[in-house]
Formats: sequence, C-alpha cells, structure tokens
Amino acid sequence: MRHAATCARGASTDGKGGVMSKLINRRRLLIGSGAILSVAFLPGCASFPVIPKRPAPDARAGMSWISYQSGMYLLTVPRVEMGQNITTALHQIACDELGVSPEKLQVRLHATHTIDRVRATVGSESIMDFALPLARACATLRQALQRGQTTGQLEALDIPREALRAFSTQVQWVGRSPQLEQGLEIVMGQPLFASDVRIEGMVFGRVLRAAVPPEIVSRLSEIDEPAARAVPGFVAMVRHPTLKMASSEGLGIVATTPGALDRIEQALKPRWIVEGQTQLYALAKKVDIDQRLATRARRDKYIHDEPVPEGHWDVDLRIDIPIAAHAAIEPRVAVAKPNAGGLEMWVGSQDVFYQRDVVCRRLGLKEDQVRVHGCRVGGAFGGKTISTVELEAAVLAHTTQKTVKVQWTRAQEMIQAFHRPPSSHRVRVRLREGRLTHWSHDFASSHILFTGAVVPAWLQKITDLIGDDGVARGAALPYRTDARRTGFDLVRLPVHTGPWRGLGAGPNAFVIESAIDECARVAGIDPVVFRLQHIEEPRLKRVLEQAVSTAPALQTLKSGLLRGRGVACGIYKKTSFAAVVADIEIEPTSGEVRVLHMHCAHDCGRVINPDQIRAQCEGNLVWGLGMVLVEDWSPEARNFGDSPIPRITQLPSITVQLVDHGEPPSGAGETAIVAAGAAIANAIREASGWRLKQLPLRPQALKQSLEQKR
Repeated sequence: MRHAATCARGASTDGKGGVMSKLINRRRLLIGSGAILSVAFLPGCASFPVIPKRPAPDARAGMSWISYQSGMYLLTVPRVEMGQNITTALHQIACDELGVSPEKLQVRLHATHTIDRVRATVGSESIMDFALPLARACATLRQALQRGQTTGQLEALDIPREALRAFSTQVQWVGRSPQLEQGLEIVMGQPLFASDVRIEGMVFGRVLRAAVPPEIVSRLSEIDEPAARAVPGFVAMVRHPTLKMASSEGLGIVATTPGALDRIEQALKPRWIVEGQTQLYALAKKVDIDQRLATRARRDKYIHDEPVPEGHWDVDLRIDIPIAAHAAIEPRVAVAKPNAGGLEMWVGSQDVFYQRDVVCRRLGLKEDQVRVHGCRVGGAFGGKTISTVELEAAVLAHTTQKTVKVQWTRAQEMIQAFHRPPSSHRVRVRLREGRLTHWSHDFASSHILFTGAVVPAWLQKITDLIGDDGVARGAALPYRTDARRTGFDLVRLPVHTGPWRGLGAGPNAFVIESAIDECARVAGIDPVVFRLQHIEEPRLKRVLEQAVSTAPALQTLKSGLLRGRGVACGIYKKTSFAAVVADIEIEPTSGEVRVLHMHCAHDCGRVINPDQIRAQCEGNLVWGLGMVLVEDWSPEARNFGDSPIPRITQLPSITVQLVDHGEPPSGAGETAIVAAGAAIANAIREASGWRLKQLPLRPQALKQSLEQKR
C-alpha cells in the first residue's frame, strides 16, 4: 500500500489548469448565470443497479492468495483490513499450514488484478469462510514443495479439515497473539489508508449537492461560475449524469488543493431547488408499529409464523430505536488515476471488486481497464459496502484526465451516507407458571440489504416480495416457547438506510433481551435463571453461564447513587454466541447513567488470535453503549457535535472471556452487539425500576421516573 500510494508519476495535464480536451461528448450547458462542462449520458449508465458478485471462497480461489518464490512466501490477503486484524489471523493460519516462521511469509493487501474475485468483507465471515480454503491452498503448496516442485501452477487439493495442520492440536501460531501486521506502521503514522495516498500531479475533487438526504429531489438552480473560476487553484467544473445520487443532482469541482475546493464552493454560491424535507418525527411516524398494526392484520414478512391467539398478554412492551450514523473516523475517500484509457484506483472500501464493476458499468469501461487497490479502511461497519466517493473520483478523473482524490467532508458523511434504519417494535408475551407460552413480535423498519442507496424504488418494491434478511437478522427468538410469531414490515424512507454493524441484529436483539428481562420479572424469577430455563442452544447457555460466573464482583456503591447489574445474551448468524454482564450507576438528581464495567463471554469457535477477538468484542461493547446512551442522528447533523459518539471518558472497564470448545472458527466482528446494549438497559431497569423504551436514553425522562417513585 505504501508503494501504491507513492509510485505514480507524471499525470498528464493541459497546462492551463482546466479540463482536458479528451472529453466524452463534451457540450456546453447553461445553468443560472454560468456555463459548466457537461457529459452526455452513456449507454453503460443504465438505471438497473450493479449487483455485487459474491462467490463462495474455495481452495481453488485460495491458490491465488498464496505463492512461493526464492525461499519466500507471499500471502495476498483476500479480505479488506478495517481494524479487525484479519491479516494477522490469516497469516497465523498460513504459517502453521506451511510450517514456516512468520518472517518467511510476507503479506500484502489485495487489488482486483492480484487475486481471483472475492466477496465483500462483511458479516464476520472472514475467518469462518476463508480460513479453510487458505489452509488447503497452503497445504497444496507445501506438499508440492516437498515433492521438489518449485515452479508452475498448482491445482488445489481437497484435503479434509482434520488433516490440515492449522486445525490440529500441534499448531505453533494459531491460538497465540503475535505482533499485529502493520501494527508498528499504524502507531508511527505510516501511509496505509486511502486518505494517505499521494500521487505526483494529484488534484482534489468534490461533488456538491443540496444539504438534504439523497432520496429527496434536489437540483441546481444557480451558481456564480466566473467567481469560482477566478479562485486560485481552480482546475475544472464537471457535470455528469453519474454524479447524481438517487434524486440529488451533483456538481463536480476540481482544484489543486483541498483548501481551494472550500474557496471554490464558497465562491460558487450554489442555490438548490429542494422538493421536500426530512424530519425525525416523520421518519418515526412512517415506521410506527402501533399505527401499522392498526391498519394491517398481518405483517409483510415472517420469521416465525406459528398460531398465537389474541387476548390478554402478561408482557406488552413497545420499543423504538432511532436512525443512526456509522460515524467512521475516516470519511469515505478514493483516488483515481487515468491510465491507458482506463483508471487505476485506491479506495477505502469493503469490496474492491464491486467498485471496479460499478466504475466499468457507469463509464463504459472493460474490467481489464480498471484496477482497484484496497487500502486499510479507517472504520466501515457495513457503511462502505456500496460505491459513492469511489464513483465520484472515477468520474472526475476520467473526465478531466487528471489524478483526482475525493474525500467526503464530515457533513457529507452525515447527510449523504446511508444509516442504520429506525425501527419500531411491539413485543407481547404470555407466561404460565414461570414458562413462556406465547411470543408475538411485530416490528417495522426500512431496508438494509436492498438499500435505497443502491436499489431504485421500482426494484425495491420487487425485492420487498421476498423480504430483507438484513432487517430480520437477530430477530429469531432463541428461547423455548409453545408458539412464536415474529413478523415485520418494510418501509421506504426519504433517507438512505443500510447495513450498520450486525445489520438488524443489534436493534432486534436489544428488543428481545429487554422483553425477556421483563418476562423474568413478571414470573418472579431471577433473569439469569429464567434465561437458562428457556435457552434452546447449548452454546448460548454455555456463554451465559460463563459470563455470569466469571464477571467481577459489583463495586461498592457510592452514597446517593443507584446501582444495577444487567445481563443479556444472543446468537449472531447461528454460528457465534455472546453474553454480557453490565454494571451501571445512576445519579438520581440528574438521571445520568454511567456504565462502570462490562464483562463479555464470547464463543466463536476455534480461537485463531485471542487479542483480535477481544478487541472486536470491546468494539461491540462500546457500540452497544453508544446505541443506548449516546447516538442520536438528526437531518441537521453536520459533525460529531450534532451526532455524538461515545467519548473515552464515558467508557467503562471491559473484560472478555473467550469460550473455545473446538468448534470450527466463526465470526467475532459483530457478535457481541447482540447482547451489549440490552445488558445496559437491563441494568438500568434493575437499578431504577424504569424500562428504557426509546433510544437513546434521555436522562430527564429517567429523572422524572425516579422523582415519581419517591
């Protein structure tokens, strides 16, 4: 990556600081008081979206990840590195399978021309799905070298898992926590991220849009072009149909420095015609589950669909979860360099092959004309799976024939990116003699997998016929009951929604675990005991028992404060399991809640790198805290002051207990999110008697509840 970021030289220029002469169907278009460059609509810019290709990894594909030359091995990592330390874990597996020390195996991040196509880095599947193919590819290479074959191509061998060294008990590196790949470079601030890319002759681009979500129709009405062109550093102004995002028209500007971009935008004084607005209360109204239950007898889609009779309910709980931003520290960024009629790109994306596919389709290029390098990503959480800034950089570079870097501002991240969809839930439960008998869970939300950021409205209506598994993730009840019914409605919103760490698993599990806690209280049974009596999955029961038995003792209560301990547990994608114990204290006079400690027991099968898993658990626990106590997006949000994330002063002490009984490795990246938030909410309930029903917590509401009980 450091090489890629610094090796490019001699980008062509027209010597005038303006647009190159080689444009695609150049014409003049008058808008308001000024003329800007425009490009005609291309045949490749069809309205049908580019569908991501997600092939399942196998040993054949794995052969493109590993190579040998002159006594050294090279591992091209088939996953995007976003801080999960996948690179380190796959390095460990390869070393054990090859039987070599780490210094004999070099690693590099992948590009579209260096390995066979792989699917996006999502869903905590990197170790679960890629460890075995990598081990088989390494075993194939090792056996060939043992036969004396040092050149040529190899066909992957279908070696049984139990015969692989990396999954045996005689491993040397698997199960340990070696020094992180690129760890020193990160600490030293070396150029590893797309934000760090610097190429000789590089200029900077930005796409201007109205300050509204892209689903709202907006178009440019007026600009001051002469004033913009007079700004020192002005390079080009570009209008292209592909710069339109959903219903939001875009105007591209290119300058020699980022500061010049700011001054050009200010000088342009763009005015926009906006047809609509986004208000939080309107979003909440669209997904209001009670309103939808009153107008529809049945849900659109069912996860469980067993007969649950109407009548009296022992627990009737409504919970509303708001929209939330991803808030990655590194805003979206991409660099595109014209190259022999095509493009070479450096991106901070979760799917470099998808970026290539989109650019090729939209610009009418062939696959071999576009090369995309994957850089380290400064936070993604599902938010960098689609093409946004990457396509913008490609269009500006292809049009101007200059190397262009586009990095979104924080305001663009807050306005234009897709967010976690809001959801509204109604859970009703019946009990008999301390046992769950009937479970009914209805909820409404917006799209996650079939996000409006990619899928047009007409196609989204078709996909609604099959549902959206992303919205449903984590909604399956993991507890024993006589009958269960879980259904949901999908609602298209005037904001882009999509994957947010764990997709729907965090919100859905929060609701389930809050309701189960209430059921335990109605039954008069300890919440831990109640859960253990109803859990169907042995591994889930195991992590809950482990979390409770190994959690540190409660801290001594300070005078005047309320203290509580809450528990929650859950399953992620049927393969990984987590339980969390959270300790909190409440300041009654203000309603402020402080999380003192969070303890997590985690089972993702075979542990490849203990530190890596603990770090992912810690991230999930912090996300759960933010979800419950802090995160609050609004359409007017422009920075972290408007849409806060947890501060370091708000973080509790954290301990993680790993549970490994030899099952195949599964995912750790998102698992603990299914228990993190609810454990805090249940601790608040234990301390105050007040159930948190609308996120995030409003201290004033808790304060009023406490005052009423005095």
